[in-house]
Order: sequence, then structure tokens, then C-alpha cells
Amino acid sequence: MLFDLFNTLVLLKDGDAFYLPSLKKLHRFLVKSGVKVSFETFESVYFQVRDMLYSESEKTLEEPHFRVRISRTLQQLGYDFGVTHPLVIGATEAFCMEFMRYISLDEDAIHVLRRLHGKYRLGIVSNFAMPECAEKLFDKFDLNKFFDVVVISAAVNRRKPSPEIFRTALTAMGVRASETVFVGDTPAMDVIGPRNVGIRSVLIKRKTSPPSDSISLVYKSPKKVVHIEPDHVIESLRELLTVLEDC
Repeated sequence: MLFDLFNTLVLLKDGDAFYLPSLKKLHRFLVKSGVKVSFETFESVYFQVRDMLYSESEKTLEEPHFRVRISRTLQQLGYDFGVTHPLVIGATEAFCMEFMRYISLDEDAIHVLRRLHGKYRLGIVSNFAMPECAEKLFDKFDLNKFFDVVVISAAVNRRKPSPEIFRTALTAMGVRASETVFVGDTPAMDVIGPRNVGIRSVLIKRKTSPPSDSISLVYKSPKKVVHIEPDHVIESLRELLTVLEDC
């Protein structure tokens, strides 16, 4: 069993409500470290850099670390700090710490994982530019004990729906694609991606999910028509326990 992370096992409070507070905390860290630029200017350049990086990733399916966008933003603002500079690392952590305040655990997650753990080998395959922040979330919600493998896109420089990220997880778990089910919330990544390597898919489609065309600060890929239907659709994680009987 492979799971997506965000909006599958853990939930983002109020969609992208985390973004501006997290970016402001990052900016405050930079200002305290000697970067003299207004938040408005930093915000504008940051989103230009971020969107450019994601536009490139649409073609390559690579996942640059979050620190890359901070480094490039600062470079455009006249500060030459590389991705390994303590200031860039500290700014990334500042964003993470605020971001984590907006994350909650799905109410059914622990119950479902307890039922599955030991019966199935469990893994995570998630698109996320801050693998270190994912580790902090796993510690916060005590999730590590359930999972044999955790593959975060920025740690392997491949993002869903890239076949490589799924194959990385399969190899690490020592299982075949035909034996595996993937659970996620985004058809273009969590249905097409698994299906392309022979993994069956379960799409979680929550009643409270925001419309796909809603305005958001979170980068959204260009709309793609998904012709491949998931093997199953559920509205809550608890339903997964019933669905697995038919898989």
C-alpha cells in the first residue's frame, strides 16, 4: 500500500491559508539575518521564481528543493547565497515551522493505518519540496512506525506522475507493481502516475474538497484531461478498509 501525504493522510487547513503567513515568517528571518528588502518585493520575486521552476518541472518532472527557489529569489534581489548557505537553510526551516501549524491529521488516518500495518507493507510517495519538513510532520503525528518506505519528491528529484518516483518506492519495499495499491487525491498525479507503472489506484475525493478552478497561492499545474479512471473512488480513508477487500 502506497499513500500520498497531503490531503490524503494529513490535511491542509483552509486550503492555502498557510502560504502568506509562512512566507512572511521566512521573510522576517531573512530581514533579521541582514537581507534588506520589503516583503512586497520579496513576495513578488519569490512567486515569479517558484512558478518558473514549476513550469520547468512540468516538462522534466524534476523536483528542485525548496532551498533552490529561496536561493534564486535572493540572487535576483542582489544577494548571492547558494542552496547550502545557512541563511537559505534557516529561511526554509522558518517557512516549514509556520507551515506545520496549518497541518492536521485526517481523523481516520491512525485507525486505518493501525488496521493496515502488519497486514500490508506501507509506504509514502509525496510531492513536496521540503523533505526535511516532511520528516518533522512524521515526528509530530507519530507516523514513522507505520511506514516501511517514505519517498519525498525533492529528496529524489522526481515528482509524480514520474514513473521513477513510484519505481523508487517499489524497489525500496521489495514489491511488484501488480501487488500494490496507491491512495491519493489528485487524478493527474495519483491515478495516471501509478497506472503508468502498473499500480492500481484509489482516489480519495472528499466532499469538502475545494473546486479545482479555485484561486490559490499554491502552484497549480495546467489543467489536464484525465482519461484514466481510478480503480476505486472513496470519500474518506475509512472507506479504504472496505475497498481493499475488492482489490
